[in-house]
Amino acid sequence: MIEYLTLEMIDQTTDAVRSRIQAPPRLGLILGSGLGGLASAVEDAVSISVTELPNWPVSTVPGHVGRLVAGKLEGQTALVLQGRTHFYEGYSMAHITLPVRVMQRLGVEILIVTNAAGAVNPTFEPGELMLITDHLNLVGMAGHSPLRGPNLDELGPRFPDMSRAYDRELCALARQVAKEHRLVLREGVYACLAGPSFETPADLRFLRSIGVDAVGMSTVPEVTVARHGGIRVLGISGISNKANLDGDTITTHEEVLLAGEKITPQLITLIRGVLKRL
Repeated sequence: MIEYLTLEMIDQTTDAVRSRIQAPPRLGLILGSGLGGLASAVEDAVSISVTELPNWPVSTVPGHVGRLVAGKLEGQTALVLQGRTHFYEGYSMAHITLPVRVMQRLGVEILIVTNAAGAVNPTFEPGELMLITDHLNLVGMAGHSPLRGPNLDELGPRFPDMSRAYDRELCALARQVAKEHRLVLREGVYACLAGPSFETPADLRFLRSIGVDAVGMSTVPEVTVARHGGIRVLGISGISNKANLDGDTITTHEEVLLAGEKITPQLITLIRGVLKRL
């Protein structure tokens, strides 16, 4: 297992991507479970299988294709990761965030991260979108931070500030777009757990008591690395299942993927609208 990344490893992967794309991307997107359909909106697309890239972690999870798509979205040069890898798959935190490091080295200024998340807030319904306004890095608090190990000063400071992990200007643009298109856009705090098991009712009641609105198994490590590298972040969760605070329902990955089919058209509308305003 790759525990820590060297600058040489990051640049080796970056050079492999750079040689395949037509223009440096300003925008990066990471698509979560069942949300990969957004990649079809990319114009003049160049597709790269991540299995062709050195050092790149390969996803083992259904709904995560494992493909980079480079091209244009609403006039913005973009690099879209269609399917991410997760800590629970056995990779280190540094390894699963390699895609963000590559985006940083390619010159990405804005990162849009999406995920399929379980509702913790009982008022949230499956198929709705949630603007991530903040997060709880529970896995990182337990010692599994993607910034653990030697700091690469070329990429960012040893102790990065995380008081504004999610860019306020980008959040404001997302609210404007949602209002104009009459999209339901919830707002809240996202918590990252290690997974891969779904949460118990007691887990969910605990998370609710500490202010969490949605929960998942990704995103926070990517956001941490992006902010370490000075990249602005917009985070959107697609609510895939209802809060199971009393244990009366069973959550499945198939349910998550089906919810993604309903969420993706809304997500495309929201992201396109934001990009038009950049």
